[in-house]
Amino acid sequence: CFTFQLACCCGTAACSLCCKCCPKIKQSTSTRFMYALYFILVTIICCVMMSTTVANEMKTHIPFYKQMCKGIQAGEMCEKLVGYSAVYKVCFGMACFFFLFFLFTIKINSSKSCRAYIHNGFWLVKLIVLAAMCSGAFFIPDQDTFLNAWRYVGATGGFLFIAIQLILLVEFAHKWNKNWTAGANHKQVWNGLLALVTLILYSIAVAALVLMALFYTRAEGCMYNKVLIGVNGGLCLFVSLVAISPCVQNRQPHSGLLQSGVISCYVMYLTFSALSSKPPETILDENNRNVTICVPEFSQGLHRDENLVTGLGTTILFGCILYSCLTSTTRASSEALKGIYATAETEVARCCFCCVPDGDADAEEHVEKRGGQTVVYDEKKGTVYSYAYFHFVFFLASLYVMMTVTHWFHYESAQIEKFFTGTWSIFWIKMVSCWVCVCLYLWTLIAPLCCPTRAFSV
Repeated sequence: CFTFQLACCCGTAACSLCCKCCPKIKQSTSTRFMYALYFILVTIICCVMMSTTVANEMKTHIPFYKQMCKGIQAGEMCEKLVGYSAVYKVCFGMACFFFLFFLFTIKINSSKSCRAYIHNGFWLVKLIVLAAMCSGAFFIPDQDTFLNAWRYVGATGGFLFIAIQLILLVEFAHKWNKNWTAGANHKQVWNGLLALVTLILYSIAVAALVLMALFYTRAEGCMYNKVLIGVNGGLCLFVSLVAISPCVQNRQPHSGLLQSGVISCYVMYLTFSALSSKPPETILDENNRNVTICVPEFSQGLHRDENLVTGLGTTILFGCILYSCLTSTTRASSEALKGIYATAETEVARCCFCCVPDGDADAEEHVEKRGGQTVVYDEKKGTVYSYAYFHFVFFLASLYVMMTVTHWFHYESAQIEKFFTGTWSIFWIKMVSCWVCVCLYLWTLIAPLCCPTRAFSV
């Protein structure tokens, strides 16, 4: 029996190896979970490769470490397996893995096709293929040329991943407002919820703006911080006024302050994150000692235990990346990127409007138990998400992880222990992302005015 179940790892019944106490799971969910698990595994390996602490511990505690490194041809002290170049190669293998599956799964509409079976199963085989691709990248000839070219590919893919998340954030804001506005046409309680949430969002944005002005500026100096806080605060006010202007309201009655509140909070978050990522400014005090300015005094105490802060912060960051990948690969998100939105007449107001299941209502008609976890085959009538788009998003996420772990354009001095050390490249990436988000939202407001003959729906 054990041999039979172990053999199932190579087929479509990998979930049967889970214990019976696991909750019931949909086939589409389990498939996305498995790919996410592969993504997390490679990401952890990349973090380990960028850690000088782990490298030193391995040298100290592993017997015959030097001989082992020579045996696998990784250098005298395994220097080929650490640093930014190793992360580039491993992420190259992961990116190729997802890109090949992107090409392989284009235009799959039925879950019963041969290609769909491969997408939804053969997990042990795919794990071996992924490991082979990540390992094979270390044997690419002319490593210097490869790394230089791959760096530009990674930067392009990383920026595209950021752009997709920003587009989906704007779409989320519009979807939220439209859904609750549809409920307000039938029950007045939704109007109250709209007003309450809008008030909370703007209160958070204003409070964040005031706190950043207090802690990240001072009377002398901090010109960068003053200008950027003022500019971003002004942009939030500007888009809020545009959203409720009569000309916009005439063409887009669903536009309101709720969307502007969501965008304002996100802009304030990016501003705070960017200011925290900026290299510290120092001046000489009266005793000719370097004193860090333009940062909160309490933040310097938070970084005393650098390993704890780095570990916790890295876990949260990559958890957010994984969440962004999974939420941006739903059918609704892929359609939103094409400009396809649900009409107001089909909206059903709900508090958790973003948690609508992708599957069919009768998905639970086909349920099977194979010695372990109960699997619901929710793709009986067709795929509930775009397989190709799913793999393409993870392909971009692989490039984004590669650039993030290696500090983007400050790769030569990158270490995971200094993950939250400020660099100008990270600072400007976050700032530009902030402005792109505002521009995207502003375009959704003024596009019907600039192109009156075209039909827009948000």
